Amino acid sequence: MLLTLAWGSLFFPGLFALSTWALRRSRPEWTYADCVMISTRVVSSVQAVLATGSGIVIIRSCSNVVSDRGSGETLGTSSLAASSRQN
Repeated sequence: MLLTLAWGSLFFPGLFALSTWALRRSRPEWTYADCVMISTRVVSSVQAVLATGSGIVIIRSCSNVVSDRGSGETLGTSSLAASSRQN
């Protein structure tokens, strides 16, 4: 999980910087604010597609999304889930 967080912390700012740079080079008549706005929307769109894809994977891998715990569960996550339900 920590590795995924680290890659996301590098990927999304990198995608933003790359798209801003590419827009500034391909569209020199656009202002910096225009390039930043479009780059923000590109990053947001990629995040939305990835979130939708992960949601579809979760829904398709569980028979009951509300009560299924999934196949990747460990003892630590199981006890954490059990303790949070008791409260």
